[in-house]
Amino acid sequence: MSIFRKLYDWTLDQSSKKYATWFLAFISFIESSFFPIPPDIILIPIIIAKRTKAFMLAFICTVSSVIGGLFGYLIGFALFNSIGIVLVNFYNMQKYISDLTEYYNNYGVWFVLIAGFTPLPFKVITIASGLFQLNLVVFLVCSLISRGCRFYLIATLLYFFGESIKNFIDRYFNILTVLFFILLISGIFILKYI
Repeated sequence: MSIFRKLYDWTLDQSSKKYATWFLAFISFIESSFFPIPPDIILIPIIIAKRTKAFMLAFICTVSSVIGGLFGYLIGFALFNSIGIVLVNFYNMQKYISDLTEYYNNYGVWFVLIAGFTPLPFKVITIASGLFQLNLVVFLVCSLISRGCRFYLIATLLYFFGESIKNFIDRYFNILTVLFFILLISGIFILKYI
């Protein structure tokens, strides 16, 4: 766990640098289309270091994530046979994609809303939305709502309870790291076996 502790401490240190918001925007963008680590890992320490900018950081994270989701949508819509299939194979989601076609016609909006807010891999949903041609406006609105709710909830909690949350994270960092990875792996597992 010491590697994650070092990453957390490094991220806290980076959050005071000039480029911290650009780094957050970049991670938020790539996570919505292909990167496996969610932006929360970057957002939380940056907000802890800059609590007065919590809501602006949530805005940056939300907008970057939705724009990254558009790139994921593009992968599914136009580039699935080249880039998209590589990502599906990497995440071992072949069966999931084929089973999802029927569900997506009926419940695509719910997939975007739920995956955007929870630890489920959002990139799979953005690519699937393009692949199954979910209405682009509906996709954007649902992405904005779900990602916005997620990141603004984090920002609100950290804004009002930042110091106590920071102390809690510092005290229980190893346990929280394990729980985070359990949630992440559970999200991937749920998507594979729906």
